[in-house]
Amino acid sequence: MQLNYKKLHPDAKVPTYAHVTDAAMDLYTVEDFSLEPGERKSVPTGLAFAIPAGYVGLIWDKSGVSHKRGIKCLGGVIDSGYRGEVFLGVVNVGTQTQQFAKGDKVSQMLIQKVEQPELLEVAELDATDRGEGAFGSTGHN
Repeated sequence: MQLNYKKLHPDAKVPTYAHVTDAAMDLYTVEDFSLEPGERKSVPTGLAFAIPAGYVGLIWDKSGVSHKRGIKCLGGVIDSGYRGEVFLGVVNVGTQTQQFAKGDKVSQMLIQKVEQPELLEVAELDATDRGEGAFGSTGHN
């Protein structure tokens, strides 16, 4: 598979896979910024992608950034038809201001195949062991 990208900013850093076995590519900020506790921001990457039809780009946390710094990714779905700049939605759920410099890792993107099922309204759904059991229904906290 080939993933075409376009640099929209001269300082945009090309996504990388830190290890050959990594599932997702690291995405980097194209600007310096800080995040106060509770603050959220759309972080520019300076990149646009041509994700092939039948695939999607899913934006996820970087575990080190989230666990060590309290920066939570707000997720994102980059559809195959989108050709604009990819922005990374983040929020600081920690207690300290966090600083990022141009070129720092912020989030990661996983390219995944997608299915578009035919939607069919039915009068009843099939029965399962879980049934309508919602949050906490498995007995685990």
